[in-house]
Amino acid sequence: MSPASYLTAPPRVAPIIVAPVVAFWIALAVLLLAVVGGIAYAVVRGIALWRQVKRTGGTLGAESARVADATADIQEHLDRASASGASLGDVYERLDGHGLTIAAGACPSVGIAGLTLGGGLGILGRRYGLTSDQLVGARVVLADGRVVDCDEYREPGLFWALRGAGGGQFGIVTTFVFRTVPAQDLTCFKVGWPYAQAAAAIALWQDWAPDAPDELAASLLVNSTGDLDEPVVTIFGAMLGTKTETADILDHLLVRFGADPVSATIEQMPHRAAKTFLAEHAPGAERSDGTTPVEPPGSSLMFARSEFFRRPLPPDAIAALVDSFADRGGTGHACELDFTPWGGAYNRTSTDETAFVHRNERFLLKHAVVLDAAAATHEREAARDWLARSWSIVHPHGSGGVYPSFPDPDLTDWGRAYHDGNYERLTHVKRQYDPDNLFRFHQSLPPVARSPDLGPQH
Repeated sequence: MSPASYLTAPPRVAPIIVAPVVAFWIALAVLLLAVVGGIAYAVVRGIALWRQVKRTGGTLGAESARVADATADIQEHLDRASASGASLGDVYERLDGHGLTIAAGACPSVGIAGLTLGGGLGILGRRYGLTSDQLVGARVVLADGRVVDCDEYREPGLFWALRGAGGGQFGIVTTFVFRTVPAQDLTCFKVGWPYAQAAAAIALWQDWAPDAPDELAASLLVNSTGDLDEPVVTIFGAMLGTKTETADILDHLLVRFGADPVSATIEQMPHRAAKTFLAEHAPGAERSDGTTPVEPPGSSLMFARSEFFRRPLPPDAIAALVDSFADRGGTGHACELDFTPWGGAYNRTSTDETAFVHRNERFLLKHAVVLDAAAATHEREAARDWLARSWSIVHPHGSGGVYPSFPDPDLTDWGRAYHDGNYERLTHVKRQYDPDNLFRFHQSLPPVARSPDLGPQH
C-alpha cells in the first residue's frame, strides 16, 4: 500500500483574506474605544468582522460574522479565497472548486479564525499537521490601532504566538494566509459495536490508531444520546487512500478485535463530499433533532473537559471509565467520550517551533455532556458531577496538557495545561504587542514586566 502516491502534487499557498476596509474599521474602533479607559476587548470565536459590539460590565464582547460574499480567485501559483469572518465550510467550498483544501476539521460552522489560532485538528492533521501549522502569514489589528502583517520574517514573535496559543489575546486577526494541499478522494468509515465491547474497543484503539499510517485518522467515540437506549461504541473517520486500502487496514483491526461489529460503513468519495459525510454522520447525528452530542442546538448547554495522553490507559482505568459512563445517571443527558489519535505530523513539529506545545502526545480524550438549556439545577449538577468524575478517573494517567480550543474553566494551572514550556515566551509576546492587556478574558495570557528579544521586527 502506498498512500503517498496520492500526495504527489506540491503544496501551494492560499490566502484566506478579509477586505482591507474591515481592518481599517476595526483599527478605528480599537483606537476610539481605547481612549475611554478601563475597557477590555473580549474577542469571541476568533473575530474577523464585528457584527455586534456591546459594553457589558466594562467588557466589550465581539462576535464574528458569517461569510456573506466570499470569492475564489486563481492567479498562476497563488490561490485566493476572500471572506469576511469565514466559516470552515465556506473556506472548503471556495477552495474545492479549484481542487484544493487545507488541513482542518469537518464541522462546517466552525470559524476559521478561532480554529486556526487555537491549533486546529482534523482528518488531514496526522498527514499535514495542525491548521495553525499551515499558516504562513496574517494581518493583525493591534491594541494601539496599528495594522501589521506578520510572517516568518515580519513580526516573527507575533507570528509564532498566533500559531496555536488561542485567539483573542494579541489583537484581532483579519487576514490568514494558508498553505494548501490537493483536495483528493477520502475513504470514510463508521464501524459500531454494542456497549458491552467498550472496554475492549478502547484498549485496542489506543494501541492501534496513534501508530496507524499518517493518512488514516480514526477516532473512537462512546455515545449516549440521552434516552434509555444503550450507549454505542464507534470507530469513525477517514483515510487519504482508496476504499481497498482502507478496508485492508480495518480488516486487520477487526481480526485483532475478535468481535463482529453490529454496523459498518466504508465508502470512497470526493473530498468535499467526504467532509459533508463526516459532519452529517458523526456518532450521535441520528438523533431526532438532527444534532450531535458535540454540537448542541442553540437551546442546549454543553460542558466538556479534555486532556492529552502520552501512554495507553491501563486496564483498570479503562474499566472504571466505562463503568462511570454506564452509571452516569439521569436521562436527557447526551454524553460522549471522544478519543482522537495524535502522532503523525502533529508530533513532527518541535514543541517550541510554534506556540502550540502539545507535540509529544499519543491521543486526546474529551469528555462531554449536553443537556437542555432549561434543565433543572439538579440535572445540571448531575451532568457536571459525571463530567468531573469521568475526567478524574483518567487524569492521573494524562500528560496534563489541554487543547487550547477546548477551554476548561476548572483548570487550576491553566497556563501550564494550555502552553506548558511556551507560557513564559507567550507572556513576553503579550507584553510587546498588548502591554496594557486590552485584549483579555478568563485564562488569557498576562503581559510580563519586561520583553526579551523576539527577533528583528520589520
